[in-house]
Amino acid sequence: MKIVLGSDELAAAAVEAAGGGAERLDVRPVHKASRGFVDEGAAQVCELAVVTLLQAVAFGKPVALLPITALGRHQHQTLVTLGEPGVERVRGRTVGVRSWSQTTGVWVRGFLSGQYGLDLSEVDWITYEDGHLPEYTDPERVRRAPDGVKLPAEFLAGRVDYAILGNELPSDERITTAIPDALGVAGEWAVHKGFAPINHVVAFDPRAEAKAVLAVYDALAAATAATAGPVNLKPVGFEALRGPVTEVARYAWEQQVLPRPVTFDELVEATCAALDVRASRLGG
Repeated sequence: MKIVLGSDELAAAAVEAAGGGAERLDVRPVHKASRGFVDEGAAQVCELAVVTLLQAVAFGKPVALLPITALGRHQHQTLVTLGEPGVERVRGRTVGVRSWSQTTGVWVRGFLSGQYGLDLSEVDWITYEDGHLPEYTDPERVRRAPDGVKLPAEFLAGRVDYAILGNELPSDERITTAIPDALGVAGEWAVHKGFAPINHVVAFDPRAEAKAVLAVYDALAAATAATAGPVNLKPVGFEALRGPVTEVARYAWEQQVLPRPVTFDELVEATCAALDVRASRLGG
């Protein structure tokens, strides 16, 4: 069994649990393993952006959810500007995002439309890369930057008004969050919802050996420590993931990221069928 996980601790636990012959494919950054896993079966267990998993399921790829959160974080602070803060200023302006199907972008656009009432069609959206699935293309209203142009550089040069930037956020004292007190707002949103946004989950190939996959789940569940605070950023198990996955799946469908709606129950049923277990075996 080949396993791709970004965390050294989780990867070691998964490889040990999977038994003889298991190995870690050390891909960094971990999102670069997505296409090989989804399209080529390069691994049997792989950390995936949750929107990539939803797209893979919607396009009929051999991918199923193992309900472990590999990366969760608040997202309101990822919408940044060099100008004055204020969500109302986004209307009619340019906003850059690495990829239309990037999970962080899906969350942020969901906040803008659902929490702040912004019509997303009134924004000039610019993307810089394709997503992880070759079957997917951006909506017609979304512009693509010229080849070779990178969002952080364009943002710092002032050629886009706003940018959605997570780990690739540059260090520059001019940068401010577009949403005032973004982390405070994010915390309030999470408490109100009862969950925080999640970015990466663990996926598996449903053709993989069920016993080994279940052993990996048990090991990862034991090794994933809950985060401090009113809302856990690393939920484990079907019931704990139901809220955030359902929310981001709705956003993705509304934003034309998915070719069809994907429900959480569909994900649960596919996983249970592949592993021949009840949902309760995986925190359902």
